[in-house]
Amino acid sequence: MSRALLVACSVLALSGCGFISKDDPASRQAQEWSDSGQVSADALKAAAKDPDVRRFYEARHWTAAWDKGHSAELTDALSRAKHHALEHIAFLPKAAPQDAAAREIALTSAALNYAKALSQGLIDPGKLWAIYTLPRPNVDLAGGLNAALQQGKVGEWLESLAPQTEEYRALSTAYVEQMQRVAAAGQTAIGGGRPINVGDTDPRVPALVQQLQANGYLASDAEKSPKPELYTTAIAEAVKALQANYGIKDDGVIGPDTLEVLNTGPADRARQLAVNLERRRWLNRNPPATRVDVNTAGTFLEYWRDGSLRDQRRVVVGQPDWETPQLYSPIYQLVANPTWNVPKSIEEKELAPKGAAYLARNNIVRKNGRLVQESGPENSLGLVKFDMKNDHAIYLHDTPAKPLFGVNERHRSHGCIRVEDAVGFAEILAGDDGVLPKFQEAEASGKESFVKMKTEVPVRLLYHTAFLDGGTLRLQTDAYGWDDDLATALHLPQRTKRVLRSKNGDIGP
Repeated sequence: MSRALLVACSVLALSGCGFISKDDPASRQAQEWSDSGQVSADALKAAAKDPDVRRFYEARHWTAAWDKGHSAELTDALSRAKHHALEHIAFLPKAAPQDAAAREIALTSAALNYAKALSQGLIDPGKLWAIYTLPRPNVDLAGGLNAALQQGKVGEWLESLAPQTEEYRALSTAYVEQMQRVAAAGQTAIGGGRPINVGDTDPRVPALVQQLQANGYLASDAEKSPKPELYTTAIAEAVKALQANYGIKDDGVIGPDTLEVLNTGPADRARQLAVNLERRRWLNRNPPATRVDVNTAGTFLEYWRDGSLRDQRRVVVGQPDWETPQLYSPIYQLVANPTWNVPKSIEEKELAPKGAAYLARNNIVRKNGRLVQESGPENSLGLVKFDMKNDHAIYLHDTPAKPLFGVNERHRSHGCIRVEDAVGFAEILAGDDGVLPKFQEAEASGKESFVKMKTEVPVRLLYHTAFLDGGTLRLQTDAYGWDDDLATALHLPQRTKRVLRSKNGDIGP
């Protein structure tokens, strides 16, 4: 996997809860929302319409919560919403209501809504996509807010609800940095023209270097060239790293696709980081210590064993229009020398025109009315399949199309996940599970054989277009356009351009 640095990853402390200067706008807001005296239980009952708000006050026996100190702490916490890419959400009305009960309810609603956004996300992914089965956090927000009020730690509690991971902090830091760039100045696009190769002199090179430096691909303190318009080998190497990240042929040549990526401005990058912060908030804070995480945007998997990274390798995943869904689904058995029951959709759309000779060459026969590809190294599932429990016929498997693992753009399948050196990966899983001898015996048989796992291994199929790669924050092409779907739901600005679409794959699953 490329180690190119796209955005610097300084760590932003998200948990500090000190109050801000009295001259700060947030401090002025805190004064506006200060308590205005006693609020009766009857007034609260009449004003509280939301079920969550009512549960909060029922636990308090309908007593008011927001004195001057608590109100200031809440408005201070809300002023840091920008660290979570939530500053565009109006959790509080622009002006505090004059009515004391209405003001009290508004503060409670703001606290609970902000808490929900941090702990679970603003958007329900199950409503945005037809398939989303990843477990989500379940937090007692009303109880947590009451406890935080009693302890005088409203701000600390709110910040604790967001993911407390290195990756989330890196995404947050990068988002703030990109928004600062948006505010500082606009970006001038690098113009089109003939391709730029190593050794060429071109007036666009200084702007190209500036963009590479701004995005972390080229050191900002690199030695100045006596010929600033000369396209050097060092610049080309930085360009290759960028191209690899975005699935472009990494030849170091500046062509139209590379220019389009270089011209992606800080507003687009901030938008991409914002949607990825939201995706992290959807996930349970304590995932299984032993699991397989597949990033279908980045096209790689990670195998975690007892909380430590055990293995990492490339994968090929669903191409656009055959997207690999966002699932939580355990591996429950290994299948050595699998046969492949060809899905009807592939049979009708892709195999029917090829004729009987093609089927015979590829060892595909008809059994009980279905096309079946017999076991063997040229089977589309390769030599091993990782059976998973889900209703969508999605699983991991081997493949005879090994060269695909060597290309940068690996959205090439019909939805299932092809694993680099899948047999080696299966042997790792089998060894860790204590069934390696059984699996090796099944392999040697040459026949389709099933080896049950003693302990199922959960698999999370994630779509993260921004992620940490060995401590480096990397942005990935939005191959499925799902960033756009989520950004629209979050009411974020539309992307100024789309970067790259995938090529078609082969007939395999």
